Amino acid sequence: MDRREFLYSGFAGLALPLSGVFVGHRTKPKRVVQIGCGWYGKTVLLRLLQVAPVQIVGLCDVDRRMLEGAADIVSKRLKTDKRPPLYTDFRTMLQEQEPDIAIVSTPDHWHCLAAIAAMKHGADVYVEKPISRDVLEGRSMVAAARKYGRVVQVNTQRRSTPHIVEARDRVLREGLLGKVGHVEVYCYYHMRYRGNPPDQTPPDWIDWDMWCGPAPFRPYNPALHPRRWRSFGEYCNGIVGDMCIHMLDMVRWMLDLGWPRRISSSGGIYVEKNSIANVPDTQTAVFEYDDLTVVWQHRTWGSPIDPDYPWAATFYGEKGTLKVSVHRYDFIPRGRGKPIHGDVVYELDQYPEDRTEPDLERHVAPAIRRHLRNFLDCVESRQKPVADIEQGHISSACCILANEAVEHGLTLELDPHSGRIVNVEDEEPIIKRPYRKPWVHPTPEAV
Repeated sequence: MDRREFLYSGFAGLALPLSGVFVGHRTKPKRVVQIGCGWYGKTVLLRLLQVAPVQIVGLCDVDRRMLEGAADIVSKRLKTDKRPPLYTDFRTMLQEQEPDIAIVSTPDHWHCLAAIAAMKHGADVYVEKPISRDVLEGRSMVAAARKYGRVVQVNTQRRSTPHIVEARDRVLREGLLGKVGHVEVYCYYHMRYRGNPPDQTPPDWIDWDMWCGPAPFRPYNPALHPRRWRSFGEYCNGIVGDMCIHMLDMVRWMLDLGWPRRISSSGGIYVEKNSIANVPDTQTAVFEYDDLTVVWQHRTWGSPIDPDYPWAATFYGEKGTLKVSVHRYDFIPRGRGKPIHGDVVYELDQYPEDRTEPDLERHVAPAIRRHLRNFLDCVESRQKPVADIEQGHISSACCILANEAVEHGLTLELDPHSGRIVNVEDEEPIIKRPYRKPWVHPTPEAV
């Protein structure tokens, strides 16, 4: 009998309405709500059902079709006809349900307000990356977590990816690279929206004004929703905010780095000029530390430099090179050392539902499960999780500031302790975006 079979048999009597599988937490099942029921929202929630006996007490989305679909898949996974309560306004859901845990999986421009509201209602929060659309939002989220004593885990799950943890332990911590002086992080996926459809009247199953929320209002367009909003800077932080943050955060975690001293960036729309998308299709960003430089590059066109590592990080050390991606890692020594290779762990035998779940990135499922277990452990212990909100803020803010460096044509110099910009008289135009009324931008002092 393996561990999972033991847990199933030993705790079969704990089956509850809208509850998942117990894996070791001894308190009563947590009351969980989901804010944002799209692709990754469902991915995280269904992993949570695999690792804890939670009670799903609310699902929320402004897209009623997406909301109904999430309710169906949750009920199917739990093998029950009963559906959780459904909401289109997270404020109503938080007030009525008073959850223990809130999962925030909205588009980027809603992360801050939803997460802070959940914290104020007493919930610990599991929030998607990047945590915010601007830097001041991120500072406010950190302040709220500390003020209300909430545990907040950011879904930068590279910190919990089994083969990446192994690469850190076997290569970096064993000193096989020696001194690391340069890291390249990059993504060459063709992921930017291509096309130029006309604006349309919003379908009656979505509250488009609420979808836009505090961000600038754009007419509804099928290029924006569903799942395509990451190509539009009003609602996201571009490819840098979507893909660089994962790799930059992984590098920071593996090398124990905080804020860089300087951030510079260049880029634009160089090739894909016929698309309605407005985020750069080409960008380079440089994050400078005292004796280390981390350089990001993305192209949403052309071919990757290494087909085996199209989205990855390459660590250059005096004794060798380490390449790390979501699928594998390779250590290449200088001289006579022994190469080391590792592959992603799938856990498909332990979790057979991963084989058939629609739209699941199978390679990420074990990482999210491990990340959620760490979060749940910290909910019990009240310690900081591996991807604490402050760490998520640093990684998110660095990526946001790379975009701002392009926008303002500046190299930004930072206080390495606070992350504040020190080479401009007034940092507010760089760290704070205007909010659309009636929404009010939070500040650290007023959360």
